[in-house]
Amino acid sequence: MRAVRPATGFLTGVLTAVLALGGLVIGGLGLLPAFLWPGSRPAARRWARAGADRLAAVELRRRSLFFGEQWPPARQPLPYLLARVGAGLLSGVVLGLLGVGLVLAVLVVRGLLRGSLGGWDLLAQLVLGGVLLFLDLQGIAALARLDARLARRHLGPPEHEVLRRRIAELSASRAGIVQAVDRERRRIERDLHDGVQQRLVALAVLLGRARRQRDPAAAARLLAQAHQESEDVLVELREVAWRAYPTVLDDLGLAEALTGVAERSGIPVHLKLRVDRPLPRPVETATYFVVSEAVTNAVKHSGAARIDVTVTRTAAGVSVLVADDGAGGADPGGSGLSGLGLRVAALDGVLTVHSPAGGPTEIKVEIPCD
Repeated sequence: MRAVRPATGFLTGVLTAVLALGGLVIGGLGLLPAFLWPGSRPAARRWARAGADRLAAVELRRRSLFFGEQWPPARQPLPYLLARVGAGLLSGVVLGLLGVGLVLAVLVVRGLLRGSLGGWDLLAQLVLGGVLLFLDLQGIAALARLDARLARRHLGPPEHEVLRRRIAELSASRAGIVQAVDRERRRIERDLHDGVQQRLVALAVLLGRARRQRDPAAAARLLAQAHQESEDVLVELREVAWRAYPTVLDDLGLAEALTGVAERSGIPVHLKLRVDRPLPRPVETATYFVVSEAVTNAVKHSGAARIDVTVTRTAAGVSVLVADDGAGGADPGGSGLSGLGLRVAALDGVLTVHSPAGGPTEIKVEIPCD
């Protein structure tokens, strides 16, 4: 069923080519006297351009309706229409040959049923018909690709504009990565300073008090507190290291890393992983950090009772959806989500946030990959 719309668009392209040919012939003949008279040539050019724009708009509508493409108005409608007329009429010829082949196939079947067709004749007809059918279908596929190339060439932005936009996107992405790395470095420093360092100071104080303590029982209590503090320091240090980069991602893969995120969450996380083949390492790392940061934000700010995480490997890449039933109001421009957006954009991905007041919050990421 997915091929019905493109096939219908291809057939419609034959009709629009005939329409464009008629419009060009009628318009050209009608405007020929105006072009011959010098005083009326500017007006004739405007009328010709307006007519070509209308005919090109029909093609734009066809590409939009049947192929889901959105194009700006044609920069040079006349060259596009001339190319489309040629391709469309050739497509009509190829489709006509396919129709002739179908008629011949019906005649062969009729002859076979009547017994007027011998075995060798039938074999020859089948071989010849199969070869011609294959060539005809290849021609249709090639003309369909040609139709798409003509649209890209004449309707899309110029090549130098595409390159300029791509360079601008890469420059912005590079600057965003630098900002994201700097922001992540400051966050790690803050975690170490406000968390691990303070606990180490408290541990040093406890050990110092235990050394100065004369009462063995009091010294033992202080050492027990110091031992507990040292274990808490190790736990927090592991948390900081895990947020910087989880080694389990290298050792056991994405599934185990995301399972660890779900187990450490203070809110129940329901994880659905639909990845049937390995992801490229940069995409896998970005996917992990998207889920980790989104879950952390939900735990801290949403007041949710449930978080659903779905990671799906699609034909075009990977799709990540993190949804919670919290109060909503997540700010896409906040430090956490904006950093994720920069990380995703560096891989040509897109991050969208839907978080109305009152909830729910949905964070969706699409990252292309082979």
